[in-house]
Amino acid sequence: MTRENANLDLVHAAYRAFHDRDVAALLATMDPGIEWVHPEGLAAYGLGGTKNGHQGVLDFLAKVPTVLGGMRLEPREFVHAGDRVVVFGVRAVTSLSGRTETLPFVHSWTFRNGLAVRMEDVFDTVVFTRLIDS
Repeated sequence: MTRENANLDLVHAAYRAFHDRDVAALLATMDPGIEWVHPEGLAAYGLGGTKNGHQGVLDFLAKVPTVLGGMRLEPREFVHAGDRVVVFGVRAVTSLSGRTETLPFVHSWTFRNGLAVRMEDVFDTVVFTRLIDS
């Protein structure tokens, strides 16, 4: 199996784990020192900026249900080259009040030695924050 295919398999495993709410399986795809990056525009909600390591990912995941009623990711297109996999998809985000919207995202995954060392989430924070605040 090529390195690119192995990285793509890891990304698929990460999304399956997220969908199944299997945190241990999600963390198994990541280097212990992973950089988990989300737009700074979400800092007021405790979700923005860079979280470091497995504990940073766990802290992020624990914070999400305090500001959102739910989230479902639907990755649609995977572009991979070398140590990078870029994923284009949509997420169904539900506010605490029960309103759901579908928003596009781009995730950029970087791999080293068979594990994710960085995941950067890119999306429209204006629409996202309006949903949180609704």
